[in-house]
Amino acid sequence: MNPAWRSRHTYDKMATDMIRCIHLPTGPGGRSHVEYITLPIGTVQEATAIRFEESPAGSTLDWHTAPRVQYVITLSGTLEFTTRDGETFVLRPGDVLLAADTTGTGHRWRLVDDKPWRRLYVELRLPS
Repeated sequence: MNPAWRSRHTYDKMATDMIRCIHLPTGPGGRSHVEYITLPIGTVQEATAIRFEESPAGSTLDWHTAPRVQYVITLSGTLEFTTRDGETFVLRPGDVLLAADTTGTGHRWRLVDDKPWRRLYVELRLPS
């Protein structure tokens, strides 16, 4: 087997077996920051609760931290998140955010389109 093909095949398989995730942890100095990670398809994690929420078009939420470590899966709406250090990212329908900045300086968000932000929260059970 051609090693170049195997390498490309492995990359293609890995790319299709992963979900892109934006990770928002608390970093050095208690400051929220942005990381882009992938989640393997088939990963099982324990959750304590799930809930759906909706914010109307034009909504914003000023500086805050995540109330708990949770996945936030955007179902509709497009919004921009900002950290205190000025890092920004955009969430669109289908995007997965791992909100883990439960302490520190936090983040803020604002809807940037004319749709409500509908989302699913999956509150994760953390190891004891």
